[in-house]
Amino acid sequence: MLGPSVDAEAKRTARVLAAVATHARPVERTAVLRQAAAVAGELVAALSALAPAVAGEDVPAESTSQSYFRVREVELSDQQAALHGVLVIHRGLEDLCDAPLSGADLALEVAGMRQSVLDLTGAAPGADPDPVPPVAVPEPGAGASLESAWSARWLIGHQVHVLFNVCAAVAVADATRHLRDGDGDAALLRLADATVYVRGFPAAMDHASTIPADYYMAAIRHTMAPPSTDVPLSGRQHRGYKLFRAAMKDLLSVVPDSYEHLAARAPELAEARGALLEADIVDAERHVTLAYSMVQLRRSIAQRPEGPDNAVAELRLMRHRRAAQYAPLIRFGDHYIADAVAGLRHS
Repeated sequence: MLGPSVDAEAKRTARVLAAVATHARPVERTAVLRQAAAVAGELVAALSALAPAVAGEDVPAESTSQSYFRVREVELSDQQAALHGVLVIHRGLEDLCDAPLSGADLALEVAGMRQSVLDLTGAAPGADPDPVPPVAVPEPGAGASLESAWSARWLIGHQVHVLFNVCAAVAVADATRHLRDGDGDAALLRLADATVYVRGFPAAMDHASTIPADYYMAAIRHTMAPPSTDVPLSGRQHRGYKLFRAAMKDLLSVVPDSYEHLAARAPELAEARGALLEADIVDAERHVTLAYSMVQLRRSIAQRPEGPDNAVAELRLMRHRRAAQYAPLIRFGDHYIADAVAGLRHS
């Protein structure tokens, strides 16, 4: 808890974010997104009143990826962590007012933002049915050029993705700790929170990619490879994602049981673990299709010249390995792929 003023603003922000997905018509959706961005701005102001933000550019980058995506890693107080997380959410909401994101992905990304607000501020979600009081929403200005907006969106969407990665890693680690301590109810709650974030992973990436593919190829892709950067950028360099993958590995070391065995002794845990693993597989699947929409059959900028595959094929292999690993752990596992992968290992 960061104080009553922050708690009130956090709850109000969460309530507005929860309302975004209920507006089906684009005009209504844009209006409520602008309201959500304004409310998030007020939460930023409440948090800033406690202490100003850390100047990120003054913190040395630990990798080329951190430098490129304007991400830094440093020890923060609870207030500072909340402030910087909400700043990412605020920028993301402002961009979503104009980004042509599908309604389904918008709902998933905003759900992740809402969960981030609750987790970062320690506010209880509440069940207040009253409408959110109106806020002053600034009229959209002329804004920057489309090209500048597209370049900024590439970074903003990735920063939301990084935020979700870190929050998901914490939620999974919390769930694992609760399982080790024998607190099954608390573990179920944190697994559900983690699933919200993981479902938001591909939505945030889709947000970053709501730019013309031609513009990406002409103006952005080359900036992530030499000579523009020291090394080619790839997802393997994102520390937040590494933390999430390590947390998932630890979770499965605590509950390695097959779906059938786990469902027989703890059906709620089997379903909660299964929902998280399914979301993780879908994230891998959607990365394949998103890459294809952006680069088609071109090679990844991070692949060695002598490698046999292109970007899509490499991502598809990652999906297959994940699906094979999870097949016995979820209700509707991809056993065809699991059998094929097992056969390759024994050949």
